[in-house]
Amino acid sequence: MTLPRFYPIFDHPDWLERALPLGVRLVQLRIKDRPEAELRDMIARGRDLCRAAGATLVVNDHWRLAMDLGCDWVHLGQEDLDTADLPALRRAGVRIGLSTHDEAELVRALAQRPDYVALGPVWPTVLKKMKWHRQGLDRVRDWKARVGDLPLVAIGGLTTQRAPRAFAAGADIASVVTDITLDPDPEARIRDWIAVTR
Repeated sequence: MTLPRFYPIFDHPDWLERALPLGVRLVQLRIKDRPEAELRDMIARGRDLCRAAGATLVVNDHWRLAMDLGCDWVHLGQEDLDTADLPALRRAGVRIGLSTHDEAELVRALAQRPDYVALGPVWPTVLKKMKWHRQGLDRVRDWKARVGDLPLVAIGGLTTQRAPRAFAAGADIASVVTDITLDPDPEARIRDWIAVTR
C-alpha cells in the first residue's frame, strides 16, 4: 500500500474545499467538540469531497461515525484504543492509523496490526500540550527500523524545510496542521508542501 507523502490535518471540511483542488490526496479531519449531528454532517461532507477529488479521507477519533458513513480510514490515539472496536472496523473494511509517542505505545500499536503508525511530535509543536516535547530524528530512525514496511507518519513541528530531514530519517509521510492553517497564505503553503513531497 502506497500513501501520499503529504498528509495535512484540518478541523473543518471547509479546508478540504481549499486543499483538494490544489492536489492534496491524503487528508485527515480532526474535529473536536461538536454535537453528534453536526459531526455526522461534517464527516459525510468530507467523505463526499474526498471521493469526488480521488483523495483519501482519514477520520480522527470518531470511528463509529466513520464506519456508519462508509469512510475508508480512521486515525486513533492511544486513548481511543481503550474503547474502539477494531474487529468491527476491520470487518467493515476500514483501515486504521495509530498514534505513538513512546516504546510502550509502539508495542501496543503494532499488536493491533495498523495500516500506518504515526510518531510525534518530531519537533516541538504549538498545536497541543503534550508530555512529549520532542521525539527527534533518532527516534524516527528507530521507529522506522521497528515498523519495517508499515508506513511511518512523522507529525509535530514539521515545515517544508524540515520535511526532507524527516524523510531522510525514515518517515514515509509528513503530517502537518498549523504550518498550513496558521500561514497567512495557506494555499501557497499547500503548494509548497506538494512540491517538497512530490
